[in-house]
Amino acid sequence: MIFRSPFPDVTVPDVSVPEYLFGDLGDRAERPALIDGLNGFTLTYAELAGQANRLAAALAERGIGKGDVIAMLCPNTPHYAVVFHGILRAGAVATTINSLYTPEEIAFQLRDSGAKMLFTVSVLAANARQGLELAGIGADQLVVLDGVVGQTTLAELLSIAAAPPKIDFDSANDLAVLPYSSGTTGRAKGVELTHRNLVANIAQFLAVSPTGSSDRILAVLPFFHIYGMQVIMNAPLRVGGTVVTMPKFDFAHFLQVISQHRTNRVYIAPPVAVALAKHPAVEAHDLSCIDVVFSGAAPLDEELASLVSKRLNCAVRQGYGMTEMSPVSHAIPLDRDDISVGSIGLTLPNMECKIVDSETGAEVGVGERGELWCKGPNVMRGYLNNAEATANTLDADGFLHTGDVAVVDDNGVFTIVDRVKELIKYKGYQVPPAELEAILLTHPGIADAAVIGVKDAEGEEVPKAFVVRQPSAAELSEADVMTFVAEHVAPHKKVRAVEFIEVVPKSASGKILRKDLRARETQH
Repeated sequence: MIFRSPFPDVTVPDVSVPEYLFGDLGDRAERPALIDGLNGFTLTYAELAGQANRLAAALAERGIGKGDVIAMLCPNTPHYAVVFHGILRAGAVATTINSLYTPEEIAFQLRDSGAKMLFTVSVLAANARQGLELAGIGADQLVVLDGVVGQTTLAELLSIAAAPPKIDFDSANDLAVLPYSSGTTGRAKGVELTHRNLVANIAQFLAVSPTGSSDRILAVLPFFHIYGMQVIMNAPLRVGGTVVTMPKFDFAHFLQVISQHRTNRVYIAPPVAVALAKHPAVEAHDLSCIDVVFSGAAPLDEELASLVSKRLNCAVRQGYGMTEMSPVSHAIPLDRDDISVGSIGLTLPNMECKIVDSETGAEVGVGERGELWCKGPNVMRGYLNNAEATANTLDADGFLHTGDVAVVDDNGVFTIVDRVKELIKYKGYQVPPAELEAILLTHPGIADAAVIGVKDAEGEEVPKAFVVRQPSAAELSEADVMTFVAEHVAPHKKVRAVEFIEVVPKSASGKILRKDLRARETQH
């Protein structure tokens, strides 16, 4: 049974992302597009579009052309949007890297994506240089936004007077971005998102969650993540809203920026909702400007959402998506107070869904549980250079298999009830067990290892490693294991619990039986 969106289809123009957002600025030209929430630096729409064009011209002079990949290792600032849209305007592809990544993780994405250049900021320049070196890319391909002695700066590139290149965009086939996602399993993979994918999802999301020129949007969730990139940065820029940036999450600064800049739309992940509901510092700030708190990236508890709504006297909404869907497929509309905030809401326009029994492969109906499959113009082209992973996720009919278990009611409201996939979601960030297992197996004292997600005392899903010691490593401790992994990964990927076992349960084909490890957890 196919469940179609209850909304009429939206028009998806056949244009590039920069053309869609900045092709006709109209009366937006002198309005603030982005404001640095900490220092007040402001870029107008005319400045943003002009600087993106100049950067595109500079990239063309450096030999960057259509289809070339350029990496970004940057926190949220107004100039992030300049670099991002300058890359796209040049016909190149932006691959966005997590700011917390280690040099090894940076190098992996640079190599895998085939990146030719890397943009970063001074505080991340050391890691960026090491990542480039490990990837075999020259240091002369590094651009530092805010200036480092001896390094090319963004200001130098923007000083060019040449016109931007004329690019003949094929929006349905030309890649715009290459973010990395673990999908339903395995290591991070490059997700091929075209200009049409991004344009479509901006139009789809705005139809359900309208934003206008008077809206001020808080951007604390990172732009390198597809949620921040599309919902928080690009969608407001389409309609003339003002995006107020924060380079990282600090709760005191977060409250201060909302109060000072009067941001009325606040996009969060669930851990922030806990603080908004319970932290005493909330009372010391005037947050009356907030109309809507919108949560994504991980499931939001209905009771917690209710606490936030009552405390801030605002609407709370939840959405659902994946990097592979650019990213939103479902959301609770702003005007639907009758829909439970514990659900993910309604299917976006231009989309259709199935719920499929994971055991039998049969489609099921209203009220029955099964894996959620989604189809629409926002669904990725595929995984970069990975036909097998693409075939496992995207079927011949164009349906993306999400790996999440859902149920739908008579009114077309979907709720996520479980997860098929192995992926761990720690505070909204993806943590692929296979990546941690590969690192654990490089330790000379570890014979075998498996990782699953478990709940900690606060109800947060955290990575737990089940480790088989080498016979010669009886002294290996839980702390040793956690320290070893922490030296190789970004903070959100740290192993936070360890249990030593005699053997890792595996199937006849050698696949780790995570369900057996989860069953072991429930018996403790």
